[in-house]
Amino acid sequence: MPVPVLTFFNNKGGVGKTSLVYHLAWMLHNLGHRVLACDLDPQANLTAAFLDEEGLESLWDESNTASVPRNTIFQCVKPLIEVGDLHLPHLQSILWQLDFGLSDLKLIPGDLALAEFEDTLSAEWPNAMGSTSLHRSFRILTAFSTIMQQSATEMNASIILADVGPNLGAINRSALIASDYVVVPLGADLFSLRGLRNLGPTLERWREDWQRRRNNWFDWQHRQNNKNMPNFPLPEGGMKPIGYIMQQHGVRLERPVKAYDKWVNRMPEEYARNLRGNETGPYAATPEKDPVNSLAILKHYRSLIPMAQEKRKPIFHLTTADGAFGSHAAAANMARQDFKILAEKIEERTGIKRV
Repeated sequence: MPVPVLTFFNNKGGVGKTSLVYHLAWMLHNLGHRVLACDLDPQANLTAAFLDEEGLESLWDESNTASVPRNTIFQCVKPLIEVGDLHLPHLQSILWQLDFGLSDLKLIPGDLALAEFEDTLSAEWPNAMGSTSLHRSFRILTAFSTIMQQSATEMNASIILADVGPNLGAINRSALIASDYVVVPLGADLFSLRGLRNLGPTLERWREDWQRRRNNWFDWQHRQNNKNMPNFPLPEGGMKPIGYIMQQHGVRLERPVKAYDKWVNRMPEEYARNLRGNETGPYAATPEKDPVNSLAILKHYRSLIPMAQEKRKPIFHLTTADGAFGSHAAAANMARQDFKILAEKIEERTGIKRV
């Protein structure tokens, strides 16, 4: 059975998406899950959050003379740009569970060069509706899914968390067709509001377009009547929205409360209309009163973020030895509770079970 893929997606940047994925990966691990994080954003910010500069330099070393380098997501799909087949990555172990010899938290690292794969994905999208050989087209379009699922099987993961860039391009489309569930991080601004109006119809279009391609694949297979024909599983492409998360860290301290509320309190209706297809209401008045769609309202934790980044750990793992005294320690404990509640909601809405 495929491992559930949860993708955090918003075509508006600057909403704290990568930090959210990073902290949730750690919290789900804390709750007993084996977590595979996958960085599908060409900016590779999630990879930079997990690894220090020395690790990044080694990971992206262009002088690597290995015959088949497989350290990043791009190195795994790069052969598909030419005439080869994809490779599975060498997963980056973030920590180890020594009793069982298994890593509880692993990463498929990102790569700035992944942007080179965009044109290949774009070209194969219409080809997948053809009537001749479809194997190469579908191998390319499902490359992310194949890499994530086989890597998750290797480490016996219970969930895959995917981070993607803030755009509606071909890389994100292939990431989303590999996704079972979608969480939408939001900021308190007009751009996030407008982003919801683009995001909902785009997900619906991608979902429908992918189903047409899946049907074409199965029809083509049936016509071949060849048991030796290469085969591989296709993702369902469900992309089910399971909720939004309001992020407060983008709110300026001097910003009037009314200006903040103006945008925040319009999010429940916009999300319900565009992501859930609810055109008639009723709509929640605020995210706090929206238990169906709102997953969390997360504080900014400004003073803790640089400290956590320096120590290469999530906010809620900071201790007095790291410099988290007094109000910092209290904020770290609050973050722990906030992310624990959020992770438990995600468990409930995705149906994942703890190891």
